[in-house]
Amino acid sequence: MLQITPHVRILVAIEPVDLRKGIDGLAELCREKLAADPFSGCLFVFRGRRATAIKVLQYDGQGFVLAQKRLSKGKFRWWPTGTGAARSLEAYLHADMQLKEQALAHATSSGLKPKRFKAPDVLLDFLEKL
Repeated sequence: MLQITPHVRILVAIEPVDLRKGIDGLAELCREKLAADPFSGCLFVFRGRRATAIKVLQYDGQGFVLAQKRLSKGKFRWWPTGTGAARSLEAYLHADMQLKEQALAHATSSGLKPKRFKAPDVLLDFLEKL
C-alpha cells in the first residue's frame, strides 16, 4: 500500500518513460535520471509516452510498492514541465501552510498566544530555488 503523508516528497519524472519497466527498471531510472535514491521513501511518479498511464514507485521500508493507473478513455492532461529530469510537487506544502495560518488566526481570535512554527526544510529548499 502506498503511504502518502504530508511529509512524503513526491518526485514526478518530466520525461515520459517506457512503462514496460518494472520495479528494478524504474528504480534504476530514479538513480540515473532523477539523481534520487529509490530507497529514500519518496514517491516517484512516471508517465507513459502516450500519456494514458502512470506508474508510482515507493519504498516502504520492507520492499517496493508499484502501482499503475491506466485510463480507459482520454489522456492525463496535466504534467509538469521544466528543464530538469524531475520536478518535486510542493502542493502539500501550500495546504500545510494554509492550515497553520488558519490555526494562527483562530488562536489569535481566541485570545491564545500562538506558538511560532519553523518552516519545513523542504519549503526552505523550494524557496531557495526561486
